[in-house]
Amino acid sequence: MKQNTFHTLVIGSGCAGYNALDWLYDLGVQDIALITEGVKMGTSRNTGSDKQTYYKLALGGEGADSVYEMAKTLFSGGSVHGDTALIEASSSATSFMKLVHLGVPFPTNRYGAFIGYQTDHDEAKRQRATSCGPLTSKLMTKALQKSVAKKGITVLDNSQVITLLVENNEIRGLVILNDKTETTLYCQNVILATGGPAGIYHDVVFPKSQTGGTGLALAAGAAACNLQEWQYGLASIDFRWNVSGTYQQVLPRYISVDDAGNEYEFLLDHYETPNQALDMVFLKGYQWPFDAQKIAGSSKIDQLVAAEINEKGRKVYMDFRRNPSGLDYSKLAKETFEYLEKSNAQFGTPIERLAKMNTKAINLYKDNGIDLYTQPLRIAVCAQHCNGGIAVDANWESTVKGLYVVGEAAGSFGVYRPGGSALNATQVGGMRAAQHVAKKSGPVAPAGTAKDYQYEPKSSCASKSCNDCANMCIPTDLVDIQTRMSHHAAYMRDTAQMQKLHAELCDYRNKYWQNKSDKTDLATRHKDYDLLLTQIAVLSAMIFSAKEIGSRGGAVVDGKPLSANVKTFDDRVVITTADGSKFEPIRPMPEPDDWFENVWNAKE
Repeated sequence: MKQNTFHTLVIGSGCAGYNALDWLYDLGVQDIALITEGVKMGTSRNTGSDKQTYYKLALGGEGADSVYEMAKTLFSGGSVHGDTALIEASSSATSFMKLVHLGVPFPTNRYGAFIGYQTDHDEAKRQRATSCGPLTSKLMTKALQKSVAKKGITVLDNSQVITLLVENNEIRGLVILNDKTETTLYCQNVILATGGPAGIYHDVVFPKSQTGGTGLALAAGAAACNLQEWQYGLASIDFRWNVSGTYQQVLPRYISVDDAGNEYEFLLDHYETPNQALDMVFLKGYQWPFDAQKIAGSSKIDQLVAAEINEKGRKVYMDFRRNPSGLDYSKLAKETFEYLEKSNAQFGTPIERLAKMNTKAINLYKDNGIDLYTQPLRIAVCAQHCNGGIAVDANWESTVKGLYVVGEAAGSFGVYRPGGSALNATQVGGMRAAQHVAKKSGPVAPAGTAKDYQYEPKSSCASKSCNDCANMCIPTDLVDIQTRMSHHAAYMRDTAQMQKLHAELCDYRNKYWQNKSDKTDLATRHKDYDLLLTQIAVLSAMIFSAKEIGSRGGAVVDGKPLSANVKTFDDRVVITTADGSKFEPIRPMPEPDDWFENVWNAKE
């Protein structure tokens, strides 16, 4: 370490963090550094789908599009702030073209147009979605990392941020842990880009290296927004991956297997004909997220899969080796039939159809030790994306001055979001935060002395000599908490169980630093504490939403259907602080002043 005072520090080495860092440098803020637990960790580098989607303003095709039309689509998701929706639309083309110039291989036709397709939760049908294949976000991250490396920006690898230093609700710095050594770094701004809080659940699509850092912001006093809004869906679990798109559209055989090895094509028990079940499987391709509005449609598949696992104790697989019983192309719904017909895929087995339509989807699993030609793919219903996060304003600044939050860690989405809009948000949010930071004064050392802000590590045990120490220091099992979160606070929510768990976790938090065993290393203690704070905040938002709204979006509450007036809550967000959760009105969609001379001559 050549210095301990910076203008701005960025936490997280995914496509959001690298993008913010890259923009800061280009905007003239070069007294900066990136802090990461591992440059090859996290969601951006280690996750995707059959063809991972990037959502932006349409830049090809015949259909007309506009910034305001795209903003309205984002805003229509419900419980979304209008200003951030408009900014994400307005800056989508700028952010996308930056990635193109950095070498991310988004496809174009022979005339140079960026071709696209319709994604889920986008009824505008503007073909705004595009993809580089299963690893779009990994390619984005590598391109941005390469740009940062060329600029010689400091990257502090293998470093875990264990606390943010705040005085008078303003960022002063942070403390990192590297090889058991604590170091205090001072700064004027922090940009938090730690991804979604994946570690709060047991059943997740997120890679094992992704846990999140939402608790850092919560502990610093930042408010959260819409932590109750998540996306859940079908995913493989031996290798964590989203099984959407062509994985479903090739019509795989769904089977469950009991302890004796007996196989069951369980979907056949719940539909009048085999082809009705297959039509719903097909729809899971682009209706991948579980949706309380579709529990009589494609989301019934999620419920049936979960019932086989949780109620019957079986393992569930998607089998691409054999056709499902009763497959008859002529009896499929028109949408299913025409899709397979246009794809020249009305033949063979599911794996042969997948090879015809998307060989990269097969190779992805092969590269991770799973051969879809010879073995079935084990699946479950898993958490995939948090639509909420830390509350941010139009500059992606949190309620703590100088603390910016970008990417999935930011709560810029509501009940629904178009597929791929999260990748656009990583780029727009990072750019917007960097632009705001760049307008501030140069690097300023915090007031006071190092002693004033020095982090004091907490003791691990209240009394090392007490007779009850051995029992008192046994920590609550994190896996047990994660499992209970998945069972009671995911796509099927049980209000009573959530309240019980919330009370237990609050009590655990209050005793946390006294009860942790010395056998638990400091890095793990802080990581578990981060997750604990996040779980408490998420449960607070979910319990409040369960009582005030009920079933909505990605969750069914207490087994009850959507209420008739559920849409009336779209004009408010759920804000969560240390005092609990409450409603706040959304910031409406701005009516921009687009008269050129006025904008051109406007003063900063």
